[in-house]
Amino acid sequence: MAVPQIAEGGISLCYVMPNLKPPITSTKQALDYKDKLEKLEPNVTFLMSLYLNSDLTPEEIRKAKEAGIIGVKSYPRGVTTNSDSGIESYKVYYPVFKAMEEVGMILNLHGEIPSDIEQDICVMNAEEKFLIHLKQLHEDFPRLKIVLEHATTKEAVGMVKSLGDTVGCTITIHHLQLTVDDWAGQCHNFCKPVAKFPHDRQALRDVILEGHPRFFLGTDSAPHPAHLKECAQSCAGVFTTPLALPYLATIFDSFNALHMLKSFACENGKKFYNIKEEKCREIKLINENWLVPNAYQFGNTQKEKSGIVIPFWAGKTLTWKIDSS
Repeated sequence: MAVPQIAEGGISLCYVMPNLKPPITSTKQALDYKDKLEKLEPNVTFLMSLYLNSDLTPEEIRKAKEAGIIGVKSYPRGVTTNSDSGIESYKVYYPVFKAMEEVGMILNLHGEIPSDIEQDICVMNAEEKFLIHLKQLHEDFPRLKIVLEHATTKEAVGMVKSLGDTVGCTITIHHLQLTVDDWAGQCHNFCKPVAKFPHDRQALRDVILEGHPRFFLGTDSAPHPAHLKECAQSCAGVFTTPLALPYLATIFDSFNALHMLKSFACENGKKFYNIKEEKCREIKLINENWLVPNAYQFGNTQKEKSGIVIPFWAGKTLTWKIDSS
């Protein structure tokens, strides 16, 4: 259900994260996964990544690079969906990072540290507390391209802007709209990292209005079945894939940023990754009110919560849509 929706949402280039069950930890797994994705949607370019883990070696990095794999994603242990195999310390991975720097692979960071009551760390400041690690990694590997994924705080924006040209940052569709009040008690808006304060959201919007070239779209879209969202321990993730550009245009319009839409969604990321896309297509957006579907169905259990995914802003009005003609 989800993969064919990528092109429907106006996206032709997808950087694939590796936190599956089991995680994508080897070159072979990544290539097998890419083959499966391409068969589901041949009109999208899929860029693959590996899951940073204790079995990853410099030799595997070089093998992955030769096979066309783009980067490695780091998940601190236990902070987000399927991060049980995540890292606890970066120092042990320095030989891997050195190899990545040498061959030109990207390091993608989920920028949080685990909650710790004794250290006064929780989901609301886990990203801010992580930023010292981002700075240290950049200082130790200045030629390594690093992307801080799905930033949510004013502090993260400031940190990325203060670092060199090899440090980039993605911003999601939903973090441009949500604050803490929108997910506290509302499971379908719950994601990791969690949306923060109004001033944090404003910082994300401001850096887009500024036109900073190292900030770009990363949807971080997650199609969790409804029964895994509407439960005692809700899965972290927001599903935006089918309507990515209409969502983005509607939100950009709300803070007078439509003139920055193309650079943020279509240009900055490709320049940072040094990607020349072959499957890109021209999209025309039209100003028209319409409703987000209440759910997307998959599998054979169409009437049960286990067979549907609830999208972001389900049932709400968008003001822009893709011209299907």
